[in-house]
Amino acid sequence: MSDIGADKGFPRVPGSEPYRGEVDQPTGTATTGHEWDGIKELNTPMPRWWLWVFYATHVFALAYIILYPSIPLLRDATTGLLGWNSRLEVAQELTAAETARAELYNQIRELPVEEIAKSDELREVAFRGGYSAFKVNCVQCHGADAAGSPGFANLQDDDWLWGGTLADIQYTIEHGVRFAGNEDTRYSEMPAFGRDGILERPDIRAVTRHVLSLSNSGPADPQGAEVYAANCSSCHGDAGEGNRELGAPRLNDAIWLYSSAPADIERQIYSPRHGAMPAWNQRLDPATIKQLTVYVHELGGGEASPEDAPSQ
Repeated sequence: MSDIGADKGFPRVPGSEPYRGEVDQPTGTATTGHEWDGIKELNTPMPRWWLWVFYATHVFALAYIILYPSIPLLRDATTGLLGWNSRLEVAQELTAAETARAELYNQIRELPVEEIAKSDELREVAFRGGYSAFKVNCVQCHGADAAGSPGFANLQDDDWLWGGTLADIQYTIEHGVRFAGNEDTRYSEMPAFGRDGILERPDIRAVTRHVLSLSNSGPADPQGAEVYAANCSSCHGDAGEGNRELGAPRLNDAIWLYSSAPADIERQIYSPRHGAMPAWNQRLDPATIKQLTVYVHELGGGEASPEDAPSQ
């Protein structure tokens, strides 16, 4: 009987009888002699093309190690025969981009923000730069879409606490709101009418109903109107139109910084919450602040400067 195992190239185990191969009848393929739970392993070698690809990856890897930085050392890595470095390439690309944009950025740095907004090219560059700066510095409070959240202003609408012109927005970004580290910060504070004993709880409830009626969100309340006229109109206006010089919000529209729920309005009157915004001139350079100003102004609620308004 012939040694089928030897004919098929099966390995022999030293000190054992040579395996006399067995052919799997359904497939016609020789087996390796391994069997598990009645299942026999067929001797099916890898396709030759797969082996050549496998060998080629080893050759490629060896060539890469020789030509490019690859082997980590204690302080650096091998430099490779070509001396190529991805960091150097990125640095060169950034330098080229900065050089190409240098003139435009110099103009943004030197010109007033109003002049930047008048130039289509500069306004486009500033808007894109402001978008990037907003994503890094402002989304944590105002949201990725600048729509704000309870206690943080929506920058897409046309309701402004301190003004929506380019100059107003730039000043707010530079000096912040109620920011203790900047002496020029915008500052206002609403009295705690309930906590400090200025108004009794029934009067607070009455003025809450009146405030809701200003935006047609509830029925009129004569008692609340009297309390409002005596305590609130000096800041928020007789008709709830607000006062930007004091940062007092409008009360006669449907836009609310915290909530329009009666309980939340009553809470704000009783013991108000006062938000704060950093003074970004302590962290961002003037050119970046100008770009942020243009970006926020272009979001949808930006207003024209008084000198740019059409004459009547």
